[in-house]
Amino acid sequence: MKVVNVEQMRRIEVASDAAGHSYAAMMEQAGRAVAEAIAARREVQGRWVLVLVGPGNNGGDGLVAARYLAEAGAHVTCYLLKPRDPAKDDNFRLVQEQGLDVVFAGEDNEWSSLQRLVCEADVVVDALLGTGTRLPLRGTLARHLDRVGQSLVGRRQIHREPLASLVPTSAPAGHGCPFVVAVDGPSGLDYDSGALDEVATPADLTVTFAYPKPGHFRFPGAGALGELVVADIGTDPALASDVSLEVVTPEMVRRWLPLRPSDAHKGTFGKALIVAGSVNYTGAAYLAGAAATRAGAGLVTLALPGAIHAAVAAHLSEATYLLLPHTLGVIAAGATRVLAGRLEGYDALLVGPGLGRERETAAFVEALLGGAGEKRYLGFVSAGESTPLPSVLPPLVVDADGLNILAEMENWPKRLPPEGILTPHPGEMARLVGCAIGEVQADRVAMAQSQAAKWGHIVVLKGAYTVVAAPDGRTAIEPFANAGLSTAGTGDVLAGVVVALRAQGLGAFESAVAGAYLHGLAGELARAKMGVAGMVAGDVLACLPQAWQRITGVQTTPV
Repeated sequence: MKVVNVEQMRRIEVASDAAGHSYAAMMEQAGRAVAEAIAARREVQGRWVLVLVGPGNNGGDGLVAARYLAEAGAHVTCYLLKPRDPAKDDNFRLVQEQGLDVVFAGEDNEWSSLQRLVCEADVVVDALLGTGTRLPLRGTLARHLDRVGQSLVGRRQIHREPLASLVPTSAPAGHGCPFVVAVDGPSGLDYDSGALDEVATPADLTVTFAYPKPGHFRFPGAGALGELVVADIGTDPALASDVSLEVVTPEMVRRWLPLRPSDAHKGTFGKALIVAGSVNYTGAAYLAGAAATRAGAGLVTLALPGAIHAAVAAHLSEATYLLLPHTLGVIAAGATRVLAGRLEGYDALLVGPGLGRERETAAFVEALLGGAGEKRYLGFVSAGESTPLPSVLPPLVVDADGLNILAEMENWPKRLPPEGILTPHPGEMARLVGCAIGEVQADRVAMAQSQAAKWGHIVVLKGAYTVVAAPDGRTAIEPFANAGLSTAGTGDVLAGVVVALRAQGLGAFESAVAGAYLHGLAGELARAKMGVAGMVAGDVLACLPQAWQRITGVQTTPV
């Protein structure tokens, strides 16, 4: 699903109108979609609904929604910020003909009616401002929103849910009272930047039209949406064909995930080699290796310091092991001699989880990557000889301390094999770029896109709404913002999933996008079971098979 900015959406609407699908038709579909989304989540028969109607097209959408909600049996009042002329506004005329209650802000002394209506409402629909909003809000509108917010204080809780239709779960939205619904977005949202005016009212449900907007995935605005629904208003998908930014859907991932034929053997699903772990971070090696097995790799080999083998192997019997020389429990520089010649036959390589940043380990990573060019030269025939033993690295994923070590290396992008996958969190990204974390977070999409193009590798910028960017401009936003994933080890799980998909033959961009989606969905399933507080990386790991099943729809049926 494409993600369009405000100007792109404006052009799509203009082109749609010119092609015969009029603004009036789009507005009718939009308003009906809002009403249907509300009715799917709340009983509306006999309920009190307040629709806050702004002066523009967003208010028109609200008027249409009011009609459909009234037809469904709700008691609807439309509170108009500014008067509308029924001779020129068909939607307002139809509301009047239907006999709905209408209150005009200009006639509401001291906002007494507004305050009473908000306090009595079961559902409040915010249709004041749409995508054309410019911040900060001032004047009458700002004062009205402030009064609405004051009336709502203490009556409701905001429930943040994943992007509806992009996450295949059946969990209902939270039940606050009243239920606040935003048309396109909360009034006071900047749809490009995600900025949010201080008087904006957070929603329990947001219904946007045709496509989500960048501001729906950027904070603080993203935290005020509640559940986000993207409604079809009849625009031609071809009108967005030139948009490169998209949000990941289960259908997209389903197309990419490898088939699991009944006559398969372990070689069918690829071999993944994971270089990970140190005496201080045994869990990272376990989590990455276990995640690779749970994400479908046929064979997973953990190359780790011999000192931690017993601890890891006691918990992960499904993997094979390659024991590496170590110095005080961290991989030693001479470990390249052990890896040399063992890389052949592996379909993907992950380097980084739990390695630590000791000098010996950094020297090992640098030797592993070798110099610039296609060939990588690993180790030596013997300690006294300098003849290099050539080997070409498998498709590469670099995570965690592997990234931190890269940040200290000269010309590191040229030293990676083509189409490498980098999985930094914001702090690691800042170190790779040489900037402050705030610069990374200021525009995550732009940062991932620019660095992917500069470095020539896939960038998976982790965090709320993880961004995956390819050097050729393809960019995807994952539809997950889950505080439960903000705990140690979840990044190791993600890296294991990505390398497993790469080993199974997916392309670099597809492995990164599908891997991050599987990981994010597993996180949502874990959150549903465990709650946000106390959820740990092992809970995400345990939910990976269920996440795969949710996406593919394939379930095992006993004979």
